[in-house]
Amino acid sequence: MKFSANLGFLWNDRPLPDAIHAAKAAGFDAVECHWPYDTPAQDVRAALDATGLPMLGLNTSRGDVGAGENGLAALPDRVADARAAIDQAIEYADTLDAGAIHVMCGFANGPEAHQTFIENLRYACAATQRNILIEPLNRHDAPGYFLETTDQARDIIAEVAAPNLKLMFDCYHVGRTEGDILTRLTDLKGIIGHIQFASVPDRGAPDHGELDYTTIFAALTDWPRPLGAEYKPSGDTDATLGWMQRYR
Repeated sequence: MKFSANLGFLWNDRPLPDAIHAAKAAGFDAVECHWPYDTPAQDVRAALDATGLPMLGLNTSRGDVGAGENGLAALPDRVADARAAIDQAIEYADTLDAGAIHVMCGFANGPEAHQTFIENLRYACAATQRNILIEPLNRHDAPGYFLETTDQARDIIAEVAAPNLKLMFDCYHVGRTEGDILTRLTDLKGIIGHIQFASVPDRGAPDHGELDYTTIFAALTDWPRPLGAEYKPSGDTDATLGWMQRYR
């Protein structure tokens, strides 16, 4: 089993290129990130080349974080900004040869938000051959986020009907909102583009909490890509990695 280090949380106390080198030294098979845009893409590319690690994915910009935004793609009055964020992510991903782009929808609701999200996803899927991912966020951490459940995500993926639109299945978010992780993974596997994990409910390392990752990972032995470790370390990242050798 292979694992990807999400550098939005792991080693986030250092510059992104240094975090990539730390992930390599720790034995990860790939990396992924949240919002890398403050770091020149060529610097990240150089670290990827030096370590041989692939970049699995990155997120579109959240927008005006100071104003409480957490994505733009479902906001009817921010279509131009949402598409600029998609263009920015594609350009950055092209430099890194990143596998996927997670398009963040933001805080919105209702039919107009739904249609806006659909149209922006169609724009993103037509603009690149890379996978476009959508991810439901749980209502405890992100109340009011437009995309809340995997059933909603499945319906949107069917409506957009683009071959490169996939589901980001985060075991932590699904565990907090829906539960029944193994059934959901089996039911949705055909549309999943990436899988992430963390403990429930504290989003820590996957060696404690409500989810039994021994069982979950055993059900994913045929998953062809690295699984994304997107958890919040309780202190120094290296000190929290005991789980990796055990589950590998």
